[in-house]
Amino acid sequence: MKFHTRKWVKPEDLNPNGTLFGGQLLAWIDEELALYTIIQLENYRVVTKHMSEINFKSSARQGDIVEIGIDVVKFGHTSLVLKSEVRNMMTRETIITIDTITMVNLGEDGKPKAHGKTKIEYVKDRL
Repeated sequence: MKFHTRKWVKPEDLNPNGTLFGGQLLAWIDEELALYTIIQLENYRVVTKHMSEINFKSSARQGDIVEIGIDVVKFGHTSLVLKSEVRNMMTRETIITIDTITMVNLGEDGKPKAHGKTKIEYVKDRL
């Protein structure tokens, strides 16, 4: 799995228990998945359609640095299916896993649109 982004857990990211609020973590993951999909499909019109079971395995505290990992599971006709893991960068302890996340490519009309991609592409190879 490739870990693309790091986030620093700050006081405003905490729940009343003093640990990272799950909703904040999911927002970070969703944003990273959207950015990854936009770059892969070369279209800024993408939406999250589905997330499978979200498995919280441990927590993070203020001051921790977490890293968000993404792997491609498969390319669909109009979608990209990904998986994600977030871990504590210093301890490497897994915080959360999501086995499948479906991101859908949209056309200008807001409806699913074929993207024509079949494999991971890197920006450096497109230049």
